[in-house]
Amino acid sequence: MATHWAEGGKGAVDLAKAVVSACQKQKSNDSFKFLYDLSLSTKEKIEAIAKNIYGAADVSYTDEVNQKINIFEKLGYGNLPICMAKTHLSFSHNQDLKGAPTGFTLPIQDIRVAVGAGYIYPLCGEIKTIPGLPTRPNFYDIDLDEEGNVLGLS
Repeated sequence: MATHWAEGGKGAVDLAKAVVSACQKQKSNDSFKFLYDLSLSTKEKIEAIAKNIYGAADVSYTDEVNQKINIFEKLGYGNLPICMAKTHLSFSHNQDLKGAPTGFTLPIQDIRVAVGAGYIYPLCGEIKTIPGLPTRPNFYDIDLDEEGNVLGLS
């Protein structure tokens, strides 16, 4: 049982021990293999994830995404791994498709590269991303006054 959400690191200790134990039981790393080779094209890597992990039958790309992929590959970023951005509520791009749907077309609506972090991230379906965090977290400016009113959230 993991209770990290309530107890922080202390609540994840048993889970961490279970993971370490499972890793130690692995007899050989010979059975491990990556889903795709980094030398594949960006589209081949995306399609490997979509078809082999998510159960998609096909992947669609907007014209803008196709243009961005060409630019990324020309700039030398084509060898980066893929980190898909999609809803967490389904294996598909559609949060209403529950369970393990198959046979759908996964739409790539946008694609971005995180050069510093070292990966390309396609946005599947309608998904919103959040901006990066500031150097100085905003919680430093939030406080309570003597009457219990929250200050600094305006």
